[in-house]
Order: sequence, then structure tokens, then C-alpha cells
Amino acid sequence: MKKDSIVYQTYVRILERELVCAMGCTEPIALAYCAARARSVLGALPDRILVEASGNIIKNVKSVIVPNTDGRKGMAAAAAIGVLGGDESALLQVISNVSDDVKAELGPYLERTAIDIRFLESDCLLDMIVTVYSGETYAKVRIANEHTNIVLIERNGEVLFEKEVTDAGEKEDDVPDYNLLTVRDIYEFACTCDLDDVRAVLDRQIERNTAISQEGLTHDYGANIGKVLLKYGQDVRTRAKASAAAGSDARMNGCSLPVVICSGSGNQGMTTSLPVIEYAKELNADHDMLLRALLISNLITLHAKSGIGRLSAYCGAVSAGAGAGAGIAFITGGNEETIAHTIVNALAISSGIVCDGAKSSCAAKIAMAVEAGLLGFEMFRNGQQFYGGDGLVVKGVENSIANFSRLGRVGMRGTDIEIIQMMTE
Repeated sequence: MKKDSIVYQTYVRILERELVCAMGCTEPIALAYCAARARSVLGALPDRILVEASGNIIKNVKSVIVPNTDGRKGMAAAAAIGVLGGDESALLQVISNVSDDVKAELGPYLERTAIDIRFLESDCLLDMIVTVYSGETYAKVRIANEHTNIVLIERNGEVLFEKEVTDAGEKEDDVPDYNLLTVRDIYEFACTCDLDDVRAVLDRQIERNTAISQEGLTHDYGANIGKVLLKYGQDVRTRAKASAAAGSDARMNGCSLPVVICSGSGNQGMTTSLPVIEYAKELNADHDMLLRALLISNLITLHAKSGIGRLSAYCGAVSAGAGAGAGIAFITGGNEETIAHTIVNALAISSGIVCDGAKSSCAAKIAMAVEAGLLGFEMFRNGQQFYGGDGLVVKGVENSIANFSRLGRVGMRGTDIEIIQMMTE
């Protein structure tokens, strides 16, 4: 693939845009970022906070521990730590440098400050508005569709910044065209890419995600899914699942180490990368080969997820597990056909996993999604596959991806509503 082609340049931009660092689960961190930005606009420590959030935000913040809050969960904790100690210039690492004094003040601040949480009716699944007050003065910030995508800043009735937003996404000219992602072009890009164009973002992904995975395997976090898996085997297949699960164990339970995310999710960033890294170790693959395999896994994950959206009732680990399977197929010598069949097989196996919010059990779902990716690859390597007409599978990998995307985006909207109602009753 030529470096000056639109597809090549778009893929590089997509990777730079997507593979960024985040500390903690991205939904509470986005809320902390929104609150920190609102406090900055207000110019004072708020004495009252109003948080309005879409159901998917409430779902994903409800049960996950917010880092640097002494083990606290939920919307109020995320908003409070954002206004108390957040650095909005750090984006998704907004609360990564919270001082001990701020941590000590969090409890008293939560006790004396009214924090009102309200459900936000919105066409955007990812939507939040934080309004902070100091006496009669107020500031309001809205984020929609992507975790740091501010679409409104208002102070005392004056709109300081605003841009149009729809349920399809923000209106921006500089967002790369995700419609250019295809399995064929992703494979060609991975095989021919000048690695110096992507080395920095991929090396950071390897370093950060490996570190939090090791943290999860070394210490006690949540249900310790990674450790449980390794008690029953040390083969590469088990290590691939355990490494990704252990990263989620740590991240869902308050670990302050950053991860490199994919499709707006740290869990997806770890799922799509750590199993591939484990296979590279097992095969003694050189570093450049690992980077090319990570191009496959990350871009396939983004391709499978872009038609669904950032948040839905469809567990994002399903797409990332398929991406990991594709990356493993590549690093073990698989060609484009092998990768395509791996993706279809994996999606057919695990597409029924629902998202019922961020919490400890995400690690177990990740392990199952990686298992589906591995089984999907091993099926085709052994002459087996799912064919068009097998459930949602249709002829052609792009058509099958489109079907599963439709399932997550359209078919499971009712499921999403029911999940949110059950979680918030």
C-alpha cells in the first residue's frame, strides 16, 4: 500500500486518534473530565453539582471503582474527584496526579456538597452534562458521543462554546473516515506499513497494557480472573486469556496505572493487544512482526466496533476478542483468508454477550471473548468454519461484520433499555 494513499494516511490517523492513554474506566473518567472542565470555567470550587447522564453512562459508572478515590464507586465520586483534583488538560488521565491532600478532602467534600444525579433523555448513547454552582454563579459543560468530545460550554447563561451534535456523531471535518476500514485493506496495510509511522503508539500500547496486566496478576483485584485462569494452565492459550483478564481485574477495581485504549475502551485496548503480545513471546516473534500483528488486531477491533458505536448493550470485548484472534492468526502465519474466517467465526461464537456495565465481571467476559477469537482461528486452521446462513453469518466477511454491527447498534437497543432499567431500579 502506498504511503501517500488516502487509505494509508487514514489508517495512521485512526490509530493515533484511538490508541491513547486513559487511567481508569473511560466512562467515570470522562465524567471526571467533564466536571474538571466545568469547575475550570466556574473559577471556584462548586458548592453544588448537577450531573445529567445518558443511561449507558450511568450503567458504566455505577459499579466500577474510580481511581484515587479510596475505593469509591459511582457518579458522585467521579464528579467530585474531577472538581477537587482533576487536571482537564490531561484529558482521559484527568485524575492521574491527584495529591494526597485532595484524596483526604474527598470524603468531607462529598458529605457537605449536594450532588444531584439525573437521567438524561438523549439520542446519543454517550451523553453527559455537568453543571457546577458557586452561590448564584454556574458553569455547564456537555460531552457527547466520544469521551472527551465537548459540545457545549456555558457560564451564567452565556454560551462560550458550542458545536452541532447528532445521534450519528459530532460534526467535525477532521475525523478520519472509518468507512475506509476493510479487512482486505487492513491486511495490506499491516503487511506493507512503514512501522516508523505507527511505532510510537504501538510501543506505548505494549508497555502500558503489559504493565497493568502484570499488576493484576501480582496483586489482589476484584475477582482475580487472571490468577484463576493461570491456576489451571500455563500454556500460551491460557496465558493469552489471563493476561487480558488480569488487566481488567486491575482496571475495574481502582488501579491507577494507565492503559492504551481502543475504540474508547481500556478493556477493549487490553483485549485486542495482550493476547497477541503473549503469542509473540511464545513464538519468539521479532518486535516488528509483533507491531504488524497489533496493526491487524487494533484495526479489526475498530472495524468491527465502528458500526456499533462507543456504547451499547453489546459487549465491546466481543469485537476486541475477534481482533485479537485476527492478530494471532497473522502472527502465526495466517493470510488474509485465514484472518477473515477467524473474524467471522469469532463473532458467530460470542456475539450474544451483553454489556451490563463496567465492573469486575468484565475480566471474565474478556477471557471468554479471547477464547472465541482463538477458537475462531483454530477452527479455520483445522478446516472448519461457519457458513452463510449459520445464524447471522452471511457470505463475505464485510457482510458478516455489518450484520453483527447492526445487531449491536439497532437490534439490542431494547435490550440496552431493559438492562439500564434493571440496574437502576
